Amino acid sequence: MPSLKQRLQEERLLRLFAVGRIPHPVVIDLFGLSGLFDAFWIDQEHAGWTYQEVVTAVLAGQAHGLECFVRMAPSGYHAVTQNLEAGAAGVMAARVESCQQAAQFVQWSKFAPLGQRGFNTGGRDGHYAKLDPVQFAQQTNREQMVAIQIETLGALDHVEQIAALEGVDLLFVGPADLSQALGILGQWDHPRLWEAIAAVEQACQRHGKVWATVAPSAQFVQRAVEHGCRAVSFASTVSCLNAGLDALREQFAAWLG
Repeated sequence: MPSLKQRLQEERLLRLFAVGRIPHPVVIDLFGLSGLFDAFWIDQEHAGWTYQEVVTAVLAGQAHGLECFVRMAPSGYHAVTQNLEAGAAGVMAARVESCQQAAQFVQWSKFAPLGQRGFNTGGRDGHYAKLDPVQFAQQTNREQMVAIQIETLGALDHVEQIAALEGVDLLFVGPADLSQALGILGQWDHPRLWEAIAAVEQACQRHGKVWATVAPSAQFVQRAVEHGCRAVSFASTVSCLNAGLDALREQFAAWLG
């Protein structure tokens, strides 16, 4: 099966979902059984997933052929290592403010000569010490994905340099935080937000990278795809629970209204 990094290069839009507040394999199993999605991401930044919870999520996803990446605070090399050794197909740095910070995250994510990641084959990505060390280093450097979120003014100001970094595969636009940073929180059609998105698109085109985003509305997704977006996060555990409760209230309004 092609890796998540390889699938981002395909012409077909990659359909994602997010898991955060409910770190349980049954949640991932439900999403997998729906057949609606191609991959998922774990919101460790907001929900604080442990190493063991990431391991379980990876295994639950792979039962459905779904790889995942972990959104995390770029706060230490050890956390990057743990997420990759848990079997995640990639890591994504949240709240990046500069090219230097993005470059440091890449260094934590890659083995030499591309980075300075501590070497250990004992994790799931090393098949629990069953892979040849040289093969393991080359394979993970080649196949594991590194993403940088563009959701702050600092990241937006340095988007050209971030996109140019060797080892960065994906720029992920966070429309909520980015609109907040621009002073237009939640205004998904605002020209300033789309000027920022266009800057991301153009930087990706110039440096052979791809970009992704979250879906606040169908109209936003349509416009993002027209701007070359290659992956969209359509749902989360919380959004699906709320949608289900709203549908339940409507269906049984006479008793639950």
